[in-house]
Amino acid sequence: MTAPTTLVPLRPRVPPVSVGAGLTHVGLVRERNEDSILTDPAGALWAVADGMGGHGYGDVASDIVIDSLVQAPDVGDHCAILVNLLQQANTKIHAKALEYGGGTIGSTVTVMIVDRAIGHIAWVGDSRAYLLRSGSLRMLTRDHTVVQELVDQGVIRTDQAKSHIEANVITRAVGSSDSLDVDMIEVPFVAGDRILLCTDGLTACVSDQLIASLLTSADNPDDACKKLVTAALDRGAPDNISVVVVFIVEV
Repeated sequence: MTAPTTLVPLRPRVPPVSVGAGLTHVGLVRERNEDSILTDPAGALWAVADGMGGHGYGDVASDIVIDSLVQAPDVGDHCAILVNLLQQANTKIHAKALEYGGGTIGSTVTVMIVDRAIGHIAWVGDSRAYLLRSGSLRMLTRDHTVVQELVDQGVIRTDQAKSHIEANVITRAVGSSDSLDVDMIEVPFVAGDRILLCTDGLTACVSDQLIASLLTSADNPDDACKKLVTAALDRGAPDNISVVVVFIVEV
């Protein structure tokens, strides 16, 4: 007679979760901080926005972007949700510009929803998203700038972009026109990944190599944010600096 056996059901695999922190600083030159950030205690929704201060009311524009993104529901088509919310923000900012006399105001943005270890990232302008995996840093977004277009066309090299006379000229911003074109990417994450969302106040001062080193050495997201902002301040920080750092960790 065969002895009875007990079958133990396999424990369902639980995907890793996201934990993060954010930090924004006015920098060492500007009088006002026109950046805004969004951090989520639940670990799902993260964003940075950089108001177009050169046109005035940049802080108003970035606040409108973040206020719109906060309304993102927990379920649904995340890509469609983010595009819709950014289009709503675009309409609100454009209306606000008319209220202020018709000048152009706007904001860049990079926003990420993390759901079951998949990052749904949308962006407009030159705020960026980076992924650090196994010590290697990769930029997930592509700048909407004049110099990026010149690089793509082969007119200038990548290493010439930062020093180019039009380095700060963006080609897209939320609120700068009636219509809005949003870029999207979906990225599967694994435990150990570290994601950085940042405004150009960081990347204008701090090299990708140093960003990778600081993210790697950080004990937690809050530590990483402090290290990154301090690095920008140590290098003069002529612009506002905003960072959001998310760690993907096993449950």
